[in-house]
Amino acid sequence: MKPGAFDQREKDMLPLISRSDILTFQTPPLAFETEITGPIEVHLWASSSAVDTDFTAKLIDVYPPSDDYPDGLAVNLTDSIIRARYRDGYEKSELMSPGKPYAFVFQLYPTSNVFKKGHWIRLDISSSNWPRFDVNPNTGGPLGLEQRYEIAHQAVYHDANRPSHIVLPVQKG
Repeated sequence: MKPGAFDQREKDMLPLISRSDILTFQTPPLAFETEITGPIEVHLWASSSAVDTDFTAKLIDVYPPSDDYPDGLAVNLTDSIIRARYRDGYEKSELMSPGKPYAFVFQLYPTSNVFKKGHWIRLDISSSNWPRFDVNPNTGGPLGLEQRYEIAHQAVYHDANRPSHIVLPVQKG
């Protein structure tokens, strides 16, 4: 794994935000500098067509276009993953019922960043962050031994009854 922050582009230089399998939430351009320092927690309500799958989250600092970066820059600050079968802890594996919404709560690695005025705060939700994290075969089979793979179709909920959200440690000042 490469350490540190990096621009969110594929090898063909397309921005990751252009992919159909990534759900993106982004603020408007910030009116003032905003410091985020500390642990970050994602609360995600989601369902899947699979009995096991992964959900990933990335916190991204989006820079506006500049002379150096005419297309802007989207820098990954921190990320993490949760495997659905361990949503209630690693002590007991529990598969999902396809189509049923579940609550997933997971921590992103702590970070510290000052989002400059005019930048955007972005959160990308997906089911994969390969090669950073192993691919989930989505079958519920034994991890590391499963030979089959299934495509999982995910749904993310963000309504009054299933309030998906992120908790950011915004610093005063």
